[in-house]
Amino acid sequence: MAQPSTSVKKGEHVQHHFVDSDQQFEASKMGMWIFLVTEILFFGGLFLGYIVYRSWYPELYLMASEHLDVFWGAVNTVVLISSSLTVAMAIRSAQLNQQKGLIINLCITIALAFIFMVIKYFEYTEKFAVGIFPGGYYTYDGIAHDQANIFFSIYYMMTGLHGVHVLVGIGLMIWLVVRARKGHFHSEYYTPVEITGLYWHLVDIIWIFLFPLLYLID
Repeated sequence: MAQPSTSVKKGEHVQHHFVDSDQQFEASKMGMWIFLVTEILFFGGLFLGYIVYRSWYPELYLMASEHLDVFWGAVNTVVLISSSLTVAMAIRSAQLNQQKGLIINLCITIALAFIFMVIKYFEYTEKFAVGIFPGGYYTYDGIAHDQANIFFSIYYMMTGLHGVHVLVGIGLMIWLVVRARKGHFHSEYYTPVEITGLYWHLVDIIWIFLFPLLYLID
């Protein structure tokens, strides 16, 4: 197995309040899982709101969803699923002391995340151009329902907050690339890579739920 090429000596990453590297890793991982639970609860409230309003206005959801681009929504789904694969490969590269593979896979994941956001930008601008705005700013008259703004308010809230999480993930992975280039990660220390990967998997899973709920209503 290749030896880690790093400017950080083994063991230096262990903070003074931990017994060893394993204890620090387990504590960090547990902290991330607790954070992810709060994220699930946060988005769970939005999903509950979606369910309630859909039960009140089922015909509205059917009509409004026809104004979402299923093709680009599907493309974005493939993009995020692919990014989950590359971030998993980045973690594996760190475990195997493959610094080049780690950096390459992180960069590919970042690129895929940017592709997702660019597609979302064009989806948003297309809707804004015809007056499909959230809440009281809604002016589109192409949907024969007086509560059409409700669906799109939920749409923008759920996809917008998801987009914010994607941007946070991009920032974290850029930070990982900077550290990886300095040789901070190796088989004995890759905790930031793994917990960022857990976060990214959650971001992907949330979109996997959002896509059918918003785009594939039938």
